[in-house]
Amino acid sequence: ALWVRGLMLALLSVSLVALFTEYAHAVAFAKTYGGTGSEGAFSVQQTSDGGYIVAGRTYSFGAGWYDIFLIKTDANGNLRWAKTYRGTDYDGASHVQQTSDGGYMLAGVTRSFGAGESDIFLIKTDADGNIQWAKTYGGTYSEEAYSVQQTSDGGYIVAGRTGSWPNYDIFLIKTDANGNIQWAKTYGGTNWDEARSVQQTSDGGYIVAGLTNSFGAGGSDIFLIKTDANGNIQWAKTYRGTYDDWAFSVQQTSDGGYIVAGWTRSFGAGFYDIFLIKTDANGNIQWAKTYGGTNWDEARSVQQTSDGGYIVAGYTYSFGAGSWDIFLIKTDADGNIGSCSIVRSVSPTVTTPSLTVTTPSPSISSPSFTVNSPSPTVTSPTLTV
Repeated sequence: ALWVRGLMLALLSVSLVALFTEYAHAVAFAKTYGGTGSEGAFSVQQTSDGGYIVAGRTYSFGAGWYDIFLIKTDANGNLRWAKTYRGTDYDGASHVQQTSDGGYMLAGVTRSFGAGESDIFLIKTDADGNIQWAKTYGGTYSEEAYSVQQTSDGGYIVAGRTGSWPNYDIFLIKTDANGNIQWAKTYGGTNWDEARSVQQTSDGGYIVAGLTNSFGAGGSDIFLIKTDANGNIQWAKTYRGTYDDWAFSVQQTSDGGYIVAGWTRSFGAGFYDIFLIKTDANGNIQWAKTYGGTNWDEARSVQQTSDGGYIVAGYTYSFGAGSWDIFLIKTDADGNIGSCSIVRSVSPTVTTPSLTVTTPSPSISSPSFTVNSPSPTVTSPTLTV
C-alpha cells in the first residue's frame, strides 16, 4: 500500500544517504513496522545515538481513526520504542526533528483538538517520547503543518497552510521554546498556495518552498520565498512550466544558494518527473534538471552530500520491480548522474510575484493527547535493488 511504502522509504532514504556518501551501494537494512491496518511515515531523522526517529500516522493502533505515530530505532532499525498520540478524530504527523535537549518535536495536523476544521499541532517530547508540552494553532477553517525546525534561539519555525478549499495561503509560525507564538504570517494570492518545507538560513532568516496556484501559468508552480528573521519577505520567486510543478523539499547549500526538489508535469519524459532546481542566494536558477521514465517519478526529499553533490529520495512507477518502487538518486554538484539517459536539462520560467502578507492571531490551545505504547510487528523484507 502507498502508506506502508512511505514507511519503508523513510528508513531506506536516511540509511542510504550515509552509504552513498561513502560510495557504497548496498542496502544497510530494510524494515517494516506496522499492524493489521495502514501505517505511513512522512519524516525521518538520524538521531544523536546513531539510530533513527520516524514520524507519521497509524490506523492499526488508533482510536477508530488515524493517530500520530512515533517510532525510535537503533542504528540497525531495531525497535527501541513506539508511541501513539491520539484524540477522537484524525491526527497525523508530517515532520519530526530531534531537539537540542535530546527530545523530539513533532508537527502535523489534528482534527481532534483546536479551533476549526483542522489545526496545526506541535508536540514536544522527551528522549523517550513522553509529552512535555503540546499546542494547537488555528482559526475557524483548516490549518496543516508540513515542516518544522528548531531555530538557533531554541524556538521553532513551522510551515504549512491555512484557509479553506480552494483558497489556502502559506502559513509560517515562529514560536519560543515552549510553543508560544512570537509571530505568525500568511503569504499568498487569490488561490491555493502552501508551504511544504522550511529551513532557517545562515543569516537567521528562513527559506520556504512549496507551491502556488495564485501566481502560476494555469496550474501549480514551484514557490520559493526568502524572509528575514521576522518573516518579512526579502524575495519571492516562482518557477513555472505550462502544467503543474510542486516543491516538497528545500535546503540551503554550502555556497549560500538553495537546492529544491519535487515533481514536474511541465518538463521531462513522463507523466511526472523528479525535478531538481539549483539557485543562487537570490533565487536565480543556476541549473534545473528532470529525472524519470515514461510514467510517474517524484522526489520528496533532498540533501547536499559531503562531496558537494545531492542525494534525492522519492518513488517511481517508471522503474523497478513493482507498481511503485523507492527511488534514490545520487548526483554530482551539477545534478548529473554520469551519462545516465534519464537526466534532462530544462529551463523553467522564473517570475517575481507580489504576495499579500498578513499577520494573523491564531487561536492557541493546549490539548491533552492520549499516549499509548503499541508493539508494532517488525519485518525484514528482501528488496530488489
